[in-house]
Amino acid sequence: MQEQEQRFSSRLGLILSVLGIAVGTGNIWRFPRIAAQNGGEEGAGAFLIAWLIFLFVWSIPLIIAEYALGRKGRMGVVGTFAKVAGEKYAWMGAFVGFVATAIMFYYSVVAGWCVFYFTQMVESPLPMTTEASTAVWENFQGSGFPVVFHAAAMGLGALAVWKGVRSIERVNKVLIPTLFVIVLLSVLRAVTLDGAGAGLAFLFTPQWDLLARPQIWLEALTQNAWDTGAGWGLILTYGAYMQRQHGVVKNAFITGIGNNTVSILAAVMIFGTVFAVLGQEMSQPEILEVMKSSGPASTGLTFIWMPQLFARMPLGGPLAVLFFLGLAFAAFSSLISMIELATRVFVDGGLQRRHAVAAVCGFGFLLGLPSALSLDFLSNQDFVWGVALMISGAFVAFAVMRYGVRRFREEVIDGTSGDWNAGPVWDGLIRFVVPVLALVLLVWWLYLSASVYAPETWYDPFDLYSVMTCLAQWALVLALFLGLNRWMVRRTMGRRIIRVEGEE
Repeated sequence: MQEQEQRFSSRLGLILSVLGIAVGTGNIWRFPRIAAQNGGEEGAGAFLIAWLIFLFVWSIPLIIAEYALGRKGRMGVVGTFAKVAGEKYAWMGAFVGFVATAIMFYYSVVAGWCVFYFTQMVESPLPMTTEASTAVWENFQGSGFPVVFHAAAMGLGALAVWKGVRSIERVNKVLIPTLFVIVLLSVLRAVTLDGAGAGLAFLFTPQWDLLARPQIWLEALTQNAWDTGAGWGLILTYGAYMQRQHGVVKNAFITGIGNNTVSILAAVMIFGTVFAVLGQEMSQPEILEVMKSSGPASTGLTFIWMPQLFARMPLGGPLAVLFFLGLAFAAFSSLISMIELATRVFVDGGLQRRHAVAAVCGFGFLLGLPSALSLDFLSNQDFVWGVALMISGAFVAFAVMRYGVRRFREEVIDGTSGDWNAGPVWDGLIRFVVPVLALVLLVWWLYLSASVYAPETWYDPFDLYSVMTCLAQWALVLALFLGLNRWMVRRTMGRRIIRVEGEE
């Protein structure tokens, strides 16, 4: 099949495209807020330490697994799970794919918000007060524009993946370097502001006693899992297009470390800007309260506070344009990987690519409409499928374990010329650490839902943050895919041209 013959033209194209997966709004939008929420009176450095540890014990091991699974399977998530873990586990691959696709439905809406705010920064004066900034947000949400920009995001995504990996590679070769330049320019401007040093000092100063709190570690793991894209199945999908001679271990380290570097730079920009501007009129606890406040659908800092902060600083207008352009680029590069994941599953099932892209983006628009029209619905979907990423990560590790962790490493990962070997340490991380962390994190989030988020309505599947809303939606999807397992295998593997082992 022609689809199977496509490859990234170069290692650079592969790395930039995978960085496009990893670098998204979670780096620029979510990470600074989570760091502020998990700081103490002295600083947020303890959270950064825990977050960096999980880069190496959760994210990079899973990224290695996904690259290798994609390169070995040469298929999407369903076909790869059927081939590597066994045909009776194709449903696991389908669940991994659905979680990323369910996130795509509302992520497209958020990408539309970023594009709207970019146009707003270009066309309109910056809001000088919280009231004016809130009015911009509320007027936008009260109009039909969220639907329009959601449609635009899905349409642009369709164009980006229409011709497969070649068009994806070309788009990311523009998006990702431009995004890095924008982030660096924004950081340089932020650190030169009077008072920015106080924000940077808070960000990097560790309060060591915080490391004794389990919540710090759990929040750090959650953030690292979300902002690297590890365990989503997205890197697996792009891995199917990597050239055989391109090793996976170095690429995984470049992906993980490159992603976390962008998160740190974004935090430097946000902390420096907020402390410099608000430090003239607020105390440090008050500044941190602004940063911790998530607002409707976690929009507070990014869409309500940042525009008015830019309005109060020299050269704030151009910086606001750059900030929201970078945010839009980050959102779009991640969105196209989600579209490609679902598209590849349909192509493996026998659809022509153009029909698969049209179906994915058409249904993506329709199923994203509830999130475009209701912030409550978007928040619910973000909660349900964000937590489900822990299950996805465990399923990726399980696929490797079914094959045999040591055998998989020796046959698929180690021994590539010019690459590092993963070694036995990787075996232990995949076999023991990743499954345990996934279980602990899942139980912790469900406990929070029952005790903090929705203690009175934990049993109500229609409550936004209840335990039951997660369990009911997961159970429905899992039951569907379990029932369709044989049919998915026939559609996917029946059309597969079996290659000689080692061609991979």
